Amino acid sequence: MSNLLYALGRWAFRHPRRVLAAWMAVLVLAGVAALGLGDGTKNSFDIPGTESQEAIDGLGRTFPELSGASAFAVVVAPEGGTVTDDRTRGLLADSIEQMEQVSGVTSVVSPFDELNPVGVTDDEGAARVLVQFEGDLTSVTPDEQDDLIATGEALRSAGYTVAFGGDIFTNTGPQLSIIELIGVIVAFVVLYLMFRSLRAAVMPIVTAVLGVLVSMSLIIAATGFLTISSTAPLLALMIGLAVGIDYALFIVARHREQLAEGMEPEEAAARSVATAGSAVVFAGVTVVIALLGLAIARIPFLTVMGAVAALAVVIAVAVALTVLPALLGRAGASLTPSAEHPTGGFSRRWVLAMIRRPMLAIVVVVIGLAIATVPAKDLRLALPDNGTAPAGSSQRVAFDIVAEEFGPGFNAPLLVTLDIISTTDPVGVVSAVADDLRAMDGVAAIGLATPNPTADTGIVQVIPTTAATDERTNDLVERIRDRADGWKDEHGTDVAVTGLTAGGIDVSERLFSALLPFGLIVVGLSVLLLMIVFRSFVVPLKATLGFVLSTGASFGAVVAVFQWGWLMDLLHVEQTGPLISFLPIILMAVLFGLSMDYEVFLMARMKEEYVRTGDPRRAVVDGFVGSSRVVTAAALIMLAVFAAFVPEGDPNIQPVAFALAIGVFVDAFLIRMLFAPAVLELFGRRSWILPARVERQLPHIDVEGEGLHRRVELQAWPRPGSTAAVTAAGLTADGPDGLVFNDVSFEIWPGDRLVVHGPSGSGKTALLLTLAGRMDFDHGRLRVDGRLLPQESAAVRHVVALAEVSGINDLDDNLSVDQHIAERLSIRSFGLWVGRQRLAPVLRSMNDALAEAHRRAGVPFEPVEGSALVSSLDRLERKVLGVTLALVGEPRLVVLDDADDLRSAELIDLLWTAVDHLLDARGVTLLASVQSPSAAPAPSDRLHLVELSSVRAPHEVLL
Repeated sequence: MSNLLYALGRWAFRHPRRVLAAWMAVLVLAGVAALGLGDGTKNSFDIPGTESQEAIDGLGRTFPELSGASAFAVVVAPEGGTVTDDRTRGLLADSIEQMEQVSGVTSVVSPFDELNPVGVTDDEGAARVLVQFEGDLTSVTPDEQDDLIATGEALRSAGYTVAFGGDIFTNTGPQLSIIELIGVIVAFVVLYLMFRSLRAAVMPIVTAVLGVLVSMSLIIAATGFLTISSTAPLLALMIGLAVGIDYALFIVARHREQLAEGMEPEEAAARSVATAGSAVVFAGVTVVIALLGLAIARIPFLTVMGAVAALAVVIAVAVALTVLPALLGRAGASLTPSAEHPTGGFSRRWVLAMIRRPMLAIVVVVIGLAIATVPAKDLRLALPDNGTAPAGSSQRVAFDIVAEEFGPGFNAPLLVTLDIISTTDPVGVVSAVADDLRAMDGVAAIGLATPNPTADTGIVQVIPTTAATDERTNDLVERIRDRADGWKDEHGTDVAVTGLTAGGIDVSERLFSALLPFGLIVVGLSVLLLMIVFRSFVVPLKATLGFVLSTGASFGAVVAVFQWGWLMDLLHVEQTGPLISFLPIILMAVLFGLSMDYEVFLMARMKEEYVRTGDPRRAVVDGFVGSSRVVTAAALIMLAVFAAFVPEGDPNIQPVAFALAIGVFVDAFLIRMLFAPAVLELFGRRSWILPARVERQLPHIDVEGEGLHRRVELQAWPRPGSTAAVTAAGLTADGPDGLVFNDVSFEIWPGDRLVVHGPSGSGKTALLLTLAGRMDFDHGRLRVDGRLLPQESAAVRHVVALAEVSGINDLDDNLSVDQHIAERLSIRSFGLWVGRQRLAPVLRSMNDALAEAHRRAGVPFEPVEGSALVSSLDRLERKVLGVTLALVGEPRLVVLDDADDLRSAELIDLLWTAVDHLLDARGVTLLASVQSPSAAPAPSDRLHLVELSSVRAPHEVLL
């Protein structure tokens, strides 16, 4: 990966105008798409598989009048008046008539209607008009909302207080304020203090803002096709801005370090993108995986929320890897730091103090964070309602009036559905169930209770005594559901509880139950990824424990503030209550990704020092000094961005931002800066090793550009400007049974013939596959066609083709020659059909080679027909067909294994002549194997023989 990023960074540095123009075009197109396709966010909380969702879906079929979105108008009479006098009745009747004319409205129920028995308060000071829409709340347009609100104008003019609320007004959209800019300002100040350069400080801000603008435009455009909740864009904005600045910071910091060492700007930018950029990609991938993992909860709106936030992270990574090196290209050498560099004196003293008594530091951190986690035991979750809407909005005013005049439960009605198709007394059954519900504790009143027109479904509206977010309302829903079996036995009817309040309770329960499996997946992923990257047990286990501690402390802090009320005035928290349902799972996902950021950048530098010095203590100290300053700056920026969303932020996002800010603070400054060095010091050398057996099973991820460093070191190997086709030095490969081949060294030139010979089991095929980039080696150096292996194995595989190798790319005996040729040509051109005119030249070249070989040997020759099955070819024809097919891709080298399995010396001579005829015209190098050196081609200055033996002794090149 580092090699690809190295090339990308160099190209972007050299072509800044192209890169910037391309991203500007992307931004413009995304903006146009947002304006043309965007349909606004919609708070649709569907929860497939839950009782409330199944019940509301059933109402859509049997009682469509009540399955759509609802609204209400609450009217309060002027002081001293009532809503039951004739004047008020007349005004209400006029307003109701206008409401019925609003597009999408299916019915309006007067507060004086018998179907609305709880429409007027006991003191007759307030009334509620119920409005039913045809579609769900996502289909109600802003114009329809405005038209509905306008129907209360006459009452307002007459001195009445009128407010509209209900389901359709839950779509408030993200609420941004100027306060959020404080986070960006703080980020700029931190960047300037760190870099002491205005230009260097501005770059991360510019790239992060560009990424956020693109991602937000795409998200808005996606609202035309997807149902996206109003919180999702704000979450994506917050995360995209934070990671965008941090990722750019890491790359710019590495670039300036290398400029200070005297490196040329272009090389410094390329290496920065390759090294720090590799870590950025890894960190971004972990965040994306965690966010996409929200789908585990099986709740559509949460899955979409994770997806749009992941999109913001992906774009932030892409911008950091392309736009940033382009800006570095425009800046040139102007970003070179002054001669005065920070000495790292404080960070060195700090880490030395932490590792002086590592056990004490570990105990203090663990016990302290465990205490901070204690409030989390009171964690309660709920979906937001209009009680969290912005103060002064119509829905918030209506919510507060209803709670004050009617009672808090009137904002949280439950809808109990009854399947009465099998009963002979539908009205009596509905009434009986309604009476039972009325007698239950926690029920304030019963509203509408009636069968549908076809008498197969009944509904009972239950008004709780408590609000939707009150735990006692949850208990009431559970008690009603517990009574369902009794009603089934007594009346023969199935009973279910639904409605927005019950749906919110089901969402919260589903999310709470998903926390454990999601947490196990996140923790498991953390252990696996870090084990792969750092080849260690201690590092991932330490990181996982740190993640658990910081997450627990975040839960504890957010419960203490937003449920217990600590510091709520200081943080401008308007009210306490349950936390938004998706906060825990979002917090775990995002904090996991961010903690991996700091872990990778801190541990990678320590690992680099350990590899260089072999001293575990020096690795911890020097690695900490070299990376802590950047990690500290990154954490401060992340903390500022998240904290800026707390004081005046959207009520739904406030606790999320606060929890993330606390999590970042704990993870960066307590876990990574205190706990981590102490653990590494405690385990010493064991922190950086894995058992050899485990080491072999794990894939290799080059996060810190180890492959790039090796490539740079070997840039001039074997000599500057070498044009050798293959150069090998000390190649050694181990297998389960010992050495496969050992200490192989040679050098050949384009157009040469390398023939490896040795007995069966001497590793000939393995060596050829290694030279072809298809197999790894353990020791030594290898360059093929100017490309270093194993770093550039993928590129080598494109220039080295395999003739038929047994067990790897065997020819199909049941296909004809033409079919094999067509298959190779279609793969090369990505086409589904290959014309006859393209087959003929390939078949002709094969026959020409065979004809030339037979002519020189003075033996007759019959051309191979394209329709001939492979099974009908003799050994020579099959070998030549394999080489011919390998040449279809126009490789620079071709591998021919077991060239002497033709058995006959005459046939082997024919093969070498045919192969020479095929390769010479194209200047292709041959890599072949035989058992006996006598089966090799005739000696020439182009022939190189390498002998392998099962003794596993060093091998010499025989010319």
